[in-house]
Amino acid sequence: MSEHHHHDVSGKNLFITIVLNIIITLSQIVGGILSGSLALLSDAMHNFSDVLALFIAYFANRLAARPNNESKTFGYKRAEILAALFNASVLIGIAIFLIVEAFHKFYHPEPINSLWVIGLGTLSIVLNAASVLLVKDDAHDNMNIKAAYLHLLTDVMTSVAVVGGGVLMYYFGIFWVDPLISALIAFYLIWASFGLVKESSAILMQFTPSGINVEEIVHSIEEEKEIKNAHHIHIWKLDDNHIHLEAHLDFKKDVTLSVSNIVIDKLEKKLHDAFEIEHTTFQCEYARDDNKEVIA
Repeated sequence: MSEHHHHDVSGKNLFITIVLNIIITLSQIVGGILSGSLALLSDAMHNFSDVLALFIAYFANRLAARPNNESKTFGYKRAEILAALFNASVLIGIAIFLIVEAFHKFYHPEPINSLWVIGLGTLSIVLNAASVLLVKDDAHDNMNIKAAYLHLLTDVMTSVAVVGGGVLMYYFGIFWVDPLISALIAFYLIWASFGLVKESSAILMQFTPSGINVEEIVHSIEEEKEIKNAHHIHIWKLDDNHIHLEAHLDFKKDVTLSVSNIVIDKLEKKLHDAFEIEHTTFQCEYARDDNKEVIA
């Protein structure tokens, strides 16, 4: 089984990024209420999702680094998954509320102080761009931070849309563009969050990871000349990165433990290199009368 090294993200940069996004969120909430702009409030919720994502990335990174113990044999590996599921579910609820409000304002448009929209949208662009630069280096080596990094990049684009809407309202008085932009941001939040709900739920339900073909794994195991068949296969993800596998191995001969160890070592390396399986548990058998189905 391969050895893993936990990547420790830059706590200082991540903390500054969280503070910047809190400033963006609070300023846009206040500005959205004062100006009457639903687009600003929608963008505020989008930035709030960044705050949650960054907190999750930071604390999950710290929790995952804690050692396992007798009461927590897997440690805190799924802390991030639980938090991500909660985060995404809340965001879907917020997005649905924003869509309802957007439709209401679309049919009953109200004058909006577009200078607030332009000013705070510009502030969001600047601070989000700074956040992107702060986490860019860690995004190369850490999947959590990479996800947050990509989210911050999309924030820059949504803020550009908000500013564009503010300009249209200021110069042309097209106030229905505000709920339109709000609805588009909300639909994007649902799309992004639904994928996260689906992925985190699959991990918690211990579904076979996407991209993993059970038949190919069985064929790879049974290529070893000592193995008659592999059955009782279970494959799941412990967290976002680590794939686990357990299986019964039916040997052709009544081999010694030392021989079985050699076979297992070869299988662990093969499965790691071909399928990125990090942890394997094999039950070695010979002429045992049990169910030989692959999925039993």
